[in-house]
This record gives sequence, C-alpha cells and structure tokens, in this order.
Amino acid sequence: MRDWSLVSLSVLFGLTARWAVSLNSYSGAGKAPMFGDYEAQRHWQEVTYNLPVEEWYFNTSDNNLLYWGLDYPPLTAYHSLLCAHIAQLINPDWISLHTSRGYESISHKLYMRATVMAADLIVYIPAVLLYSLYFSEGSSKKKVSTMLCMLLYPGLILIDYGHFQYNCVSLGFALWGVLGLALGWDLCGSLAFCLALNYKQMELYHALPFFCYLLGKCTRKGLTGKGLTHLLKIAGTVAASFALCWLPFLADPAQALQVLRRLFPVDRGLFEDKVANTWCSLSVLVKVKNLLLPQTQLRLSFAATLLAVLPSCIKLFVHPSVRGFKLALVTCSLGFFLFSFQVHEKSILLAALPVCLLISEIPFISTWFLQVTTFSMLPLLLKDGLLLPYIVTSLAFLLISITLLSALEQTSEEDLKLKQLFTCRRKHMPWFNAPLLAKSGYILSVLCMAVLSFLSAALSPPARLPDLFPVAISLFSYVHFVGFLIYFNTIHLTELPSKKTQKKTN
Repeated sequence: MRDWSLVSLSVLFGLTARWAVSLNSYSGAGKAPMFGDYEAQRHWQEVTYNLPVEEWYFNTSDNNLLYWGLDYPPLTAYHSLLCAHIAQLINPDWISLHTSRGYESISHKLYMRATVMAADLIVYIPAVLLYSLYFSEGSSKKKVSTMLCMLLYPGLILIDYGHFQYNCVSLGFALWGVLGLALGWDLCGSLAFCLALNYKQMELYHALPFFCYLLGKCTRKGLTGKGLTHLLKIAGTVAASFALCWLPFLADPAQALQVLRRLFPVDRGLFEDKVANTWCSLSVLVKVKNLLLPQTQLRLSFAATLLAVLPSCIKLFVHPSVRGFKLALVTCSLGFFLFSFQVHEKSILLAALPVCLLISEIPFISTWFLQVTTFSMLPLLLKDGLLLPYIVTSLAFLLISITLLSALEQTSEEDLKLKQLFTCRRKHMPWFNAPLLAKSGYILSVLCMAVLSFLSAALSPPARLPDLFPVAISLFSYVHFVGFLIYFNTIHLTELPSKKTQKKTN
C-alpha cells in the first residue's frame, strides 16, 4: 500500500511539473507572420477539419504548404482532426479556415496545453509506470525512483509542455512497443511501434533495433518452421497496421507519393539550425554544405549513419535479447542523430527515451546523458522564453538522480558495466581509476553546462560572432554524444550473451 502511495505521489508530482511548465511561453508566441510550432499544431487542426483528406498534403488555394503544411504521417493528421472536432465544440474561431491563422488567447492556450496532457496521460505515462514498476531493476523503492526520474525528464517536458509538441504520443507508442517485446507479445509490440512510426517518421531512429531483434528471434526458432510462421505473423501485423493508417491515401498512388514527399523533404539540406550532430559541428571547420552537392551530402550521411548503427544491429540479430535490444535502441537512435540527414535539435529525445529505460541499470551514465540532452536544446528553449522552466526542471532532475538513485555513488567498474574491459586494462595501467575519472568528468561537465547556460542567458555575443553561444553549446554537446555513442556500443558489443537469455529468446 505504501508503494502505491509513492507511485501516486510521483505521478502527481510529474503532472504538476508538466502543468507548471505549460503556464510559460511557447514556440512563436506573438511572433508573426509564421509564429511557431504551437501555430503549426493549431493550423493542422484547421486544415484537417475544413478540407477533404485529398487536400491535406497538397498545395491548394486553401492549403498553403509554405505556411506550416502537414509534414508528419497520417496518424498525426488524424490526431489533429480529433482535436479539431473538440475545438469546434468549444470555440469554432480556433479552427476557422484562413481567419484563425495566428490565433492566440488564454482559453485557446489552455485547450492546446490540455490536449498534450490528455495524450500524455493516455499513451506515455501508463507505459512509463508499467515499465518502471515491472521491468526495471532493483527494490520497490528504486523502481519508484526510476519512475519519478522518467516522469521528470526535463527534455520531454520542456519540448511538449513548453515549446509545444506531441512527442509523448510517438515516444509513448514506441515504449509500448518495447513493453510488448519484453513481455514476449511480439505482435502487440510490432503494432505499437507501427503506430509510433505512423505518428512521427523520426521513429525510424528506432526501426532497425525492432527489425533486427524480431528477425533474430525468428531466425533462432528456425526459418523453416516456427520461426517462419512467427515472422509471417509479424509481417502481416505490420502490413495491416500500415494499410489501416494509410487507407484514405492508398486509392490514388499520387496521394501516397505526395505524403511521402512531405515526410522526407530532402531539398531542405543537410542541416538547418545549430544542432549537436556531426555535420553541424564539422561545418565550424569545413563548410560541407558548400563543398558537396545535395545528393552527395545525402549519400554521405546515409553511409555514415549505416556504419554507425551496423555493429550494434549485427550483434542484436546474432544474439537477440531484451537487454541487447534496449542498448541497440540507444546506439541506433544516437547514431541517426549524429550522422543522418536533416536532423533537428529536438530529435535527441528519440535517443533519450531508450536511455531512460536504462536508468535503473546504469544510473550514472544515463542521468548524465539525459542532462546533456536537455542542455543541448538550450538555444531553442531560450528562443521560446523558457529559461526559468529549464533551470528549475534541470535542477530538480539533478537533485532526484543524485539523492534517490544515488547516481554519483554508482561509478564502479561493475556499475558502469565495464568490469571486463577494465580488468584487461588494469594489467597495463594499474594506476587507472575509473570511478574517480568518471566522477571528475561528470562534475566538470555539469559545471561547464552551468557556465554556458549562464553566459547564453546573461550576455550578448560579440557582433562578429552572433552564434557564438549556440555553436559552443552544440560543440560541447556533440563531444559528449560521441563519447556516449562509444560507451553504449562498447558495453553492447563486449557483453557476453547469457545462457538464460538465450533460452528465454528461444
């Protein structure tokens, strides 16, 4: 009974933090003519409610694609349509065709914020509760602490409830997919992930681990018997899920092709804003966008991404396990973020989700990574006027991870899952002290983040270097992300498959 009281308090604390952040500003508030992501979500409600399905993704006199045209998969459009029907009942002016552009009011802001919380409560939060209470490691107290950390992860709260998006839906469906596979319900897990992918195309970051895990599992069962039957069932589930989501667009091939063009706009270039990935960081020294043709940039990013994710995917296919699956989700999503084409700073949330799943197993590295992901989005948060929520939520997360999860105390070689590697190294470097090095690096990292946060908020950059602070934050975060990619690949590739796991998979 006491544990359930703690669970209830943790959920209440998470909801309170979310609503407190939602009281602040949002993307594009009062900034005509395009406003921001808040207006994009409102405009999609306007479009889906007032126009026939055939016009949702096409440029027409009533649907100017240059003004926040729909560029997410059909499930996002259906969600917008559902929100629009509710908005119509409350105040038709909110979604009136053409005349509602840039609509801003206290009541509309309250409604839009409520739609995010409703989606969060229906999709994401129940999945977090189920995972942390039944699949995370440790005592009941540690499970509740893990749940609280996941619920209070600042990055997701600040983007969904501050900046304004519905990442909780796609990430929630992806988490339900992980839960399905962890339970051995592969068809349910496949269905859930298909919903995630049909809500946001960026869920492709997680697609390869799902594919490799399921294919490896079927291969182990034998592709001429039970394995083949299971594989066909999974393929049927995926095909049926996609067909159902895309049904209104399948009658006319031109419709489906137009949706795909909107989902993958390769003409936007390698990157846009200052993002902590390889191409943006490299551009400080070499202007890749000016040196290479767009098609060459696309091929280069594809090859680099494939090389970054391939080792982990091969390991997962050969030795499919739930733990290996979670590690592959981290390495693949981080590899996509660092090397793929047209990455946004908010895409780091796709790597943050699988790291959240490892909080109870590797608390020190996981919480460190999550803090850096939030910091990497600081320029965007400052643009949206979210400095105070950023400071408060980041400090709260830091305090909880240190006190409840004892993250700073779990830096031994065994805690870092590197005991086998350091045992070999110790023979040649007996002076090497992994816990001291890890703690020192973490403290230095946090201090640097605090200093850069202060400088970005309090000082104006030199006139000759207007992007000085965003670039510094981007480079700082990039170095960390490369280090984390190496770390997670190392523990995944060096981890020996246990006999218990192999039996379970079979």
